[in-house]
Amino acid sequence: MEYNAKRRGFIKGAGTALGVAAAAGGVVALYGMKRTWDPLPSVAAAGITEIDVSVLKPGELMRSQFRGKPVYILKKSDEMQPNDARDVVIDNERYTVVIAICTHLGCIPAWNSSNLQFKCACHGGEFDPSGLHTFGPPPKPLVIPPFSVSGKKLVLGEEGEQYKKLAATA
Repeated sequence: MEYNAKRRGFIKGAGTALGVAAAAGGVVALYGMKRTWDPLPSVAAAGITEIDVSVLKPGELMRSQFRGKPVYILKKSDEMQPNDARDVVIDNERYTVVIAICTHLGCIPAWNSSNLQFKCACHGGEFDPSGLHTFGPPPKPLVIPPFSVSGKKLVLGEEGEQYKKLAATA
């Protein structure tokens, strides 16, 4: 058998080219995988919601959305019991801020202003103006979303000092 240096060099070069192509393909595949793991821009933009609460009157309920979930913001009136463990205080005014999904089966409770309660139509669950469970099958209070306070605005999606205090007592 005769040794052919040209043929041997070609095989080495082809092997190197194949290795470079495989490495480049691996980099492209990893980049594609990383892009699929990153949140979509629409999801990232929906992560923070700013709400101006200065427009609310005492006893008035505002509906909003946070990360696709309904949120209730209730400005407490004098006839509603203050609750330091659940109330959000902005400029000496008290607010209830909760994700409006019942903790029993996930339905949306309605605000009944005449009875000052959130009532779940499905199974009769009731929550007080602070979102605490008072009657029926729900096992726990309505959930408080992460928030921070910026002036007279409520910023949903950021964990501010008030949220950390409320979360620690809950």
